Amino acid sequence: MELRQLHYFMEVAEREHISEAAIHLHVAQSAISRQIANLEDELGVKLFVREGRNIKLTPIGKIFRTHTKTALKAIEHATKQVEEYLDPDRGLIRIGFPTSLASHLLPTVISSFKQNHPNVGFQLRQGSYHYLIDAVKKREIDLAFLGPVPKEDPEVESHILFTEQISALLPVQHELAEQESILLSDLKNDSFVLFPEGYVLHDIAINACKQAGFSPHVSSQGEDLDAIKGLVSAGIGVTLLPDSTFYNSTPRLTVKKPIDIPQVRRSVGIITPMDRELAPSEKVFYSFVKNFFSMLERYQ
Repeated sequence: MELRQLHYFMEVAEREHISEAAIHLHVAQSAISRQIANLEDELGVKLFVREGRNIKLTPIGKIFRTHTKTALKAIEHATKQVEEYLDPDRGLIRIGFPTSLASHLLPTVISSFKQNHPNVGFQLRQGSYHYLIDAVKKREIDLAFLGPVPKEDPEVESHILFTEQISALLPVQHELAEQESILLSDLKNDSFVLFPEGYVLHDIAINACKQAGFSPHVSSQGEDLDAIKGLVSAGIGVTLLPDSTFYNSTPRLTVKKPIDIPQVRRSVGIITPMDRELAPSEKVFYSFVKNFFSMLERYQ
């Protein structure tokens, strides 16, 4: 079994069309067909069946694809380890991040790191909370910034960088706009603007309101911070957001209010896979991130 055969197999499995796979791989269609046939002969099973002009994976072909994908990722990581062992300052780091950390935290960390490691490259992928955890487990990304940090997942290692308050964002004309701080229960009759279900900030807001003794009326939803802040600016409702999403500024026509009771907080940190060692450049970055936030905490 050759590595080339596995790459050909995965490309055909993805596209379900040999000619399209050949175009993408820049090889002759006959070469792919021959390698797939050789692979099937070696395994003693049919991996594909023809359906019209396309081909589909057989049941055993689907099982083989799952394991092949895992194997190729392991080989890719091993190759990366060797390359970065020779020169850790020229690695490529794949980082995942949620929308709530995209505007300030991530650019600040990466720009600071690049000052001392200008030749390290980054691939950045934004995603939802559960997607990022799953992507780290599947080796689709090397590490991820998250808030809150998962506490009891045996497949990832978590490190908390800091803990922050969740505050209320109100329209400027709101009756509580002049108060220095509020009780969350003061908003029980308000309409809320939240992330959709499935987003962790949605869950944080809902749980905080329940802790305050009420279930919020969610009138509107937004899938990114700008949309949610814009809806609050328009007077559509109120929302709850982490303090780091404001970073020195509050959207126009809104006011940010600390919540006295209950205290609503979230941890922010970084997760890495438990079942593999970080590559050299990833170790350098991981160590830098921990030291970076440790220094910030001391200054604060």
